[in-house]
Amino acid sequence: MSFLQRIGNSLARFMYGRNGADQLGLGMIWLLVILNIVSIFVRGGILASVLNVAALLLAVCIIFRIFSRNLPKRRAENAAFVNKVWNPIRNRIANTRNQARDKDHKYFTCPQCRAVCRVPKGKGNIVITCPRCGNQIHGKS
Repeated sequence: MSFLQRIGNSLARFMYGRNGADQLGLGMIWLLVILNIVSIFVRGGILASVLNVAALLLAVCIIFRIFSRNLPKRRAENAAFVNKVWNPIRNRIANTRNQARDKDHKYFTCPQCRAVCRVPKGKGNIVITCPRCGNQIHGKS
């Protein structure tokens, strides 16, 4: 067994029963990166100090979550984050990507209820009635 394999096995034994990285941890890491980038461009003053302290506290929270042994609580936190933040963002990106690939239809968003209405392309100026709220949308397909 090589030296690196022994280190890997030791790390695996140490992390057994701990939370490790999850979607909430990944989101917090991205927020930490954004805070650090913003703090680079803010020169001196109170705002830079606040950003640095916030980044430090966030880094401590990330490390605490990774090494935490309270798995039910960490899983509940992660599940709430996934349901309220992660999945809606992922679904929005997937829907936008699918709409961009669809060359046979045009998509309109209802200004009242934010429902997405799909109509075939090439029909000229049309009036769309929203199936959810009944609002009329004028547009060109």
